[in-house]
Amino acid sequence: MHEKERHRIILSAVQDRPVVTVVDLCNLTGVSEATIRRDISTLHVQQKLRRVRGGAEAMKPPPFVGLAGRTFAVNETFRSAEKQAIARTAVEICEDGDSIIINGGTTTFQMVHPLASRRLQVFTNSFPIAEHLLKHSKNTVMLPGGAIYREQNMILSPFDNDVTRNFYAKRMFMGAQGIGPIGVMEADPLLIQAEQKLIGQADELILLVDSSKFRQRSSLVLCPLDKISTLITDDGIPDDAAVMLEAADVKLIVAKTGGLQEEEVAS
Repeated sequence: MHEKERHRIILSAVQDRPVVTVVDLCNLTGVSEATIRRDISTLHVQQKLRRVRGGAEAMKPPPFVGLAGRTFAVNETFRSAEKQAIARTAVEICEDGDSIIINGGTTTFQMVHPLASRRLQVFTNSFPIAEHLLKHSKNTVMLPGGAIYREQNMILSPFDNDVTRNFYAKRMFMGAQGIGPIGVMEADPLLIQAEQKLIGQADELILLVDSSKFRQRSSLVLCPLDKISTLITDDGIPDDAAVMLEAADVKLIVAKTGGLQEEEVAS
């Protein structure tokens, strides 16, 4: 990753929360702690951020703190080919007339393109998904009530009376911060609360995660693996992850990034 791209990611991250640690920035950029510390020092000298013990903060921290985790703008730059293949495979599961929930995220966002030629009832808490489907498709779109989190482009509410409980779906499609033997993981408590409400409104939970998510972890568990009906990922999935899913009776579908064929692995 080039220096300019790292600097852009670092500056985006420090606007997302009060303090970003060196470890967080290493995870975001995939480079060493020494490189991140040099980048922070450079940006500190340029007065683009403030160097603090163990990390960095914005020169003018935002008064409203966003959700933990990477911003939508940063996330969508990673593994785009894999995300497109996963999303295309997810839409192939749907039939016209279905009611579905699409949770906000950069992998689920890629569903909007194959959905352009479909007619479904879509409930989403994602502004970009709703906007694209309204402009470029004939799908029916519903949004929940709540606060707008600009960095993730999501609408979230801690309250029950946000319309979520009034929508029933055949399937819910969602991403995740990470996945492991303990279950599906997310980065923020408010995300956990909102997603758990949505999960309760669908017959099937379908997880869309690129293969890098099997190496990532978070301190917050959204749900155990046995809550997932189907997991769609790319062909970089580690063998031990496939074994883990089979043991949990999760149906695994591997989307081929190099073509249009997908491989279904029986669970």
